[in-house]
Amino acid sequence: MNTISDQQVSPCRRRRLHSDEFKADAVASCMQPGMSMAAVAMAHGVNANLLRRWVREAELMPPGMALGKPTACGIEAPEAKPLFVPVSLPPLAAAAPVADIRIELQRGATAITVTWPVSAASECAAWMRELLR
Repeated sequence: MNTISDQQVSPCRRRRLHSDEFKADAVASCMQPGMSMAAVAMAHGVNANLLRRWVREAELMPPGMALGKPTACGIEAPEAKPLFVPVSLPPLAAAAPVADIRIELQRGATAITVTWPVSAASECAAWMRELLR
């Protein structure tokens, strides 16, 4: 964890300071599909509200700006650095083509399987609507 812990910010108050790299890593983790902001906050050891603020600030920043900015005490944060590094991802595997729509119905001891060609999906939907009335 890249945290600058318990540094003196003012004579009456102590708080943890987090590096721009730490914030950018946490924000990047939140942007992953299916990631919970609360889970990312717990994994990084920060409050979820603080992480939400970092994400909101990152979204409002012009491209190429870092999360660093002047603090409440008037101390200037380090020079702006790029937030994210572009990464090349492999192309998604093409989904297997679906040849038919298959519907299995069961009422009591009777079971029916209906197969429709995908090209006639609208007719299948109309049939299902009529059946379920």
